[in-house]
Amino acid sequence: MFRKFGKRRNAIVMLLTVLILAIGCGTSKEVSVVASASGSQVELRKGQTLVITLESNPTTGYQWEVIENEESVMLQKGKAEFKSSNTGNHPSSGKSGTETFRFDAQSLGNGTLKMVYHRSWEKEVEPLKTFTLQVKVR
Repeated sequence: MFRKFGKRRNAIVMLLTVLILAIGCGTSKEVSVVASASGSQVELRKGQTLVITLESNPTTGYQWEVIENEESVMLQKGKAEFKSSNTGNHPSSGKSGTETFRFDAQSLGNGTLKMVYHRSWEKEVEPLKTFTLQVKVR
């Protein structure tokens, strides 16, 4: 009688282990890209979050700004987060770091995401850098 229960228990434990591993190997909730991805294409599933991290130094007046985005496909989550290369998250004088943007894949479709690194008050000046990404949500 105990042997039958032991075999059944082992089978249940094995089945649970396989299920946990299968869940762990599923599609990630976030897809991360950096500056080197500019000009490329990324494919997401509806419900995933696109995370873009770009070098920045807001103490110089330069910041990344989204200038083109198909909001019906990708919706920006909150404002960009700055992380200093120093310890802490606040820019200190002359210190660079990264700005991180998050976009939720809202609905199926395609769109272009374009960002510029510029001083927002300099209207007649070309941006210092541009980041462009073709996005497909399936």
